[in-house]
Amino acid sequence: MFPLKHMLDMPKHCPHCGQKTELEVGFYYGTGYVSYGLSIAILVFNAVWFALLVGFSFKDNSMFWYVGISVVMLILLQPWLMRISRVVYLGMFVKYDKNAARASRDTHTVAHNG
Repeated sequence: MFPLKHMLDMPKHCPHCGQKTELEVGFYYGTGYVSYGLSIAILVFNAVWFALLVGFSFKDNSMFWYVGISVVMLILLQPWLMRISRVVYLGMFVKYDKNAARASRDTHTVAHNG
């Protein structure tokens, strides 16, 4: 179901602008913090909708249902969380330049024609 062998594969360069995606060796170790933050956000989101729809109580085991649903949800979303945390982390260090794709195309055109 999940491509576990290729879950962390990243292209070496952006196909649109040519930006290197791994800025230095071990760059993506910091994505653990981003993934943790996203996981906490999902847990808070689950707590809000669960509290509104079901409510929390130890009398009817709803607290255990919340924990079970949240754990299953985080396990199923883990491949997505790993990939999106890399994108968010890279976005913190590389600023978007709308002209970079055009400049990259122009450079490649000159290199191929020259």
